[in-house]
Amino acid sequence: MAYTSLGTPEQLRDPDFTPALSKAIPLGIQHVLAMFVSNVTPAIIVAGAAGIGFGSDQGALGFPDMSYMIQMSMLFAGIATLFQTIGFGPVGARLPIVQGTSFAFVPIMIPAVAGLGAGGLGGLMTGVMLGGCFHFCLGFIVGRIRFALPPLVTGLIVLMIGLALIKVGIQYAAGGVLRHTAALDVAAAGKLGTEVAERTLGMAADFGSWTYWGPAVVVVLVTLAIKFFARGFLSVAAVFIGIVAGYLVALAMGQVSFANVGKAALFELPMPFKYGFEINWAIVVGMCFMAIVSAIETVGDTNGITKGGAGREATDKEIAGATFADGLGTAVAGVFGGLPNTSFSQNVGLVAMTGVMSRHVVTIGAVFLILCGLMPVVGAVIRTMPEHVLGGGVIVMFGMVCASGINMLSDVNWNRRNMVIFATALSVSFGLQLVPEALQHLGPTLKILLTSGLLPAAFIAIVLNLALPQELGD
Repeated sequence: MAYTSLGTPEQLRDPDFTPALSKAIPLGIQHVLAMFVSNVTPAIIVAGAAGIGFGSDQGALGFPDMSYMIQMSMLFAGIATLFQTIGFGPVGARLPIVQGTSFAFVPIMIPAVAGLGAGGLGGLMTGVMLGGCFHFCLGFIVGRIRFALPPLVTGLIVLMIGLALIKVGIQYAAGGVLRHTAALDVAAAGKLGTEVAERTLGMAADFGSWTYWGPAVVVVLVTLAIKFFARGFLSVAAVFIGIVAGYLVALAMGQVSFANVGKAALFELPMPFKYGFEINWAIVVGMCFMAIVSAIETVGDTNGITKGGAGREATDKEIAGATFADGLGTAVAGVFGGLPNTSFSQNVGLVAMTGVMSRHVVTIGAVFLILCGLMPVVGAVIRTMPEHVLGGGVIVMFGMVCASGINMLSDVNWNRRNMVIFATALSVSFGLQLVPEALQHLGPTLKILLTSGLLPAAFIAIVLNLALPQELGD
């Protein structure tokens, strides 16, 4: 559905065209709503893994660290988007590319901060910053390394990202990570004949009850209904609408508390190096490796934007500029306590759907995100969302990540050679993800990198794809 009333077909295909504000502002807000849930979810998941999220002792204080990370997700999604749409020097594609917090890095970040509390965030944010610098440098060579990442490799990596995250979606929907941990502790204590604290028993008993599954299932059902039976923007924003529906159900069930919203400040500037500076080589290496995957994803999204909105291929200058903006946005986010950024594919689909190629429309959405990121009260409202409601949404989102990987793999010629490469990489990487204890005798850095599943999958697939001759497929 192209918005032809906004201008002539030539104007709609022009990135420099600016529609009237009365129509540009709603279009810009559409872009924000299409990516909003996906953008803030990684911060919530990482905070939960670190032990400073839902259900933690920080609850009495209003979850200050998780709230700050949510703020930074909004703020630097907006700033990184401005890098893309407005740009400066070689930075930025000057196209309607929306940036947001990337799911691809989450499987690396979860084991790196697990149980470390706010103290683990120094090493994480330093890794994000250094990984962003590496990502920026990829802009100089991204066109020359694409050959090493065909659909066989990228599809497998995206599939592994989804498989690594699906467990988190189920944990959240059934009551949260802490309740799941309590259930595991009670089960282990039962086998060993040891006693556990009464609070742990209570949390374990709650896990998986319909008190949590009910609103989560509502999210899934509403999301599916909107996705299948609605058209246009409503279909693009299906997960957002589903979460709103689940939130209202949870509110009716008395599961939503606004106690800490009034305590949040109306305006607050970000703090550089809020969590300090600490080198954690597992995080740095993981961030750099995943930056390569993220760069290739951005290349695909940049081509998708120009094809869907203007009917042409992206230029080398646009691709390099998009990669520079990707890396710079991530590096700056890391300095201020934000997570890695990347281009958002759902917004690529929105450009194709509306037919509006204007980068200034997306700039308006970016300004809205920046304003939200500077207002802690917005993060406080988001924080009122129960984690099982978010769980219903991420079950769908993470499943879609898997589906995207499978879709990429559909372009592969499934001869004997490629099947063996895929089988070997998948078996080793997914197996290590399922049984991390198999590497208990390795050092902590290697253990974090290998048990994520992503790095072994990428390394095995890339090496075998480059080393094995194509003739083996015959």
